[in-house]
Amino acid sequence: MDHERGHDDRPPHDARRISQPKGAVTKAPILSLLAIAGLASAQGKLTFTGVITDSMCARADHSGMRMGSTDAECTIACIDAHGAQYVLYDGKEIYTLSDQQTPQKFAAQKVTVRGTLDAKTKTIQVDSITPAK
Repeated sequence: MDHERGHDDRPPHDARRISQPKGAVTKAPILSLLAIAGLASAQGKLTFTGVITDSMCARADHSGMRMGSTDAECTIACIDAHGAQYVLYDGKEIYTLSDQQTPQKFAAQKVTVRGTLDAKTKTIQVDSITPAK
């Protein structure tokens, strides 16, 4: 406002135009992205409990194959002889495990697997495998 002349040199106020403090426009998208990233990471790491078995006897029923005297021997034999994969069977679902080395020592045992699930492929990106309590 020009106080000496008593008038305002600025353009007339447009009521449709909302002024925002500087930085407000850029903060909202950044905060949204951070919130989404936080949800994704919270959802990412999951814990699964089930039996380590193989994809040929995926429901942990080795009676049909019986490639050894124990379920563990059958599981390992199916992996070695038939190209099967180690999977986790939780009683309902069968999950492929990204780590195909560590499960051998847990064959036919109840374990807890911690990792990230790819729901489309039902594959767990394994972070750790430990005996279930």
